[in-house]
Amino acid sequence: MEKQKICIIGGSLTGLVTAICLSKLNFNIDLIVGKSNKNVKSNRTIAISEHSLNFLNKLNISKSLKKEIWPCSAMKLYAEVKKEDFLELFELNKDKKILHMMKNKKIIQLMFNKIKKIKSISVKNNEKVYEITNVGLLKTVKFKKKINKYNLVIICTGNNSSLVKNIFENRVIENSYEESAITTILKHDSIKNQTARQIFLNDAVLALLPISNIETSIVWSVKKAVSQKNKLYIKNKIKFYAKNYLNNIKFIEKIEHNELNLLIRKNYYKDRVLLFGDALHRVHPLAGQGFNMIIRDLIILENTLKKNITLGLDIGNENVLYEFTKVTKSRNLIYSLGIDFLKNFFSIKEKNFLHFRNKIITTLNKNNEAKDIFFNLANKGCEF
Repeated sequence: MEKQKICIIGGSLTGLVTAICLSKLNFNIDLIVGKSNKNVKSNRTIAISEHSLNFLNKLNISKSLKKEIWPCSAMKLYAEVKKEDFLELFELNKDKKILHMMKNKKIIQLMFNKIKKIKSISVKNNEKVYEITNVGLLKTVKFKKKINKYNLVIICTGNNSSLVKNIFENRVIENSYEESAITTILKHDSIKNQTARQIFLNDAVLALLPISNIETSIVWSVKKAVSQKNKLYIKNKIKFYAKNYLNNIKFIEKIEHNELNLLIRKNYYKDRVLLFGDALHRVHPLAGQGFNMIIRDLIILENTLKKNITLGLDIGNENVLYEFTKVTKSRNLIYSLGIDFLKNFFSIKEKNFLHFRNKIITTLNKNNEAKDIFFNLANKGCEF
């Protein structure tokens, strides 16, 4: 029986991990990565849960993967109760690791190296998809000089891609936070750096995320007006807040800005084309759950396709894609709205509410059952 074919469009972390995962199911996969990969040069880091890490380990990406991952054994939340005066509200400290940190460019490079060794994956560099159309039962993808047919096309290019806009109606739940995420990496004196910190300032959220004993990733979610300040101002503010926990701070990566918004897509697929990753859901980074949500979707997609190819079914069949959507869509909706609620909950500035909010969190901090619920939600997401 001829192998079924998949076209994965997008050379981001989402596209790469999807290609590696689905290659285990004996498909022929074309991976379209375009002319360049900006993620290889980015200073961004990703937080992954213990559950997601177990999944990555099963993919056998690289023997070096363990060296590139930094474990965090604790997470602490702080609030700015007075100007520049912080109160520790909450601490999560488990026997298992709370989360693991990785540099985007490191994991992407390891994945590219892995993909080069997988015979069933054909990487198409410097290729551009001009059109996706229906011809007969299969899906036709038009490139500059050729046309290929596929059982399934998976788009991992994000929501702003022209392919997404041309194929799918803009049926989304969307909200701009009018914020930007400022990211960079700090080098500092060596410490036992295994506590992730989230500081809720009166007008922003600052995350200090360890990536080694001498390096910490910064994700600072601020109003767009603040993000437009000059780099010296931004660096001085980051140094000011980070000096409570780090000494001799130096910036070893450039300052990057990424616009923040909520996006929840209503349509997951159409005529053998499946959206994946940021095109399906994009959430605020305060919970560090963006990549974890993608991994959870991928686990379900792998199981769905595995079951249906065992039955001899076409993987691009509408019933197959509906089955995947039925499981993931409601979970992603609830989880995304939950993160949005947290974002709004910590954005209210009214003085009486802030006192009430801080009291609720400090009370929860004394409840181990509540902490277990929070840990399980962060680790595995919604399961029902």
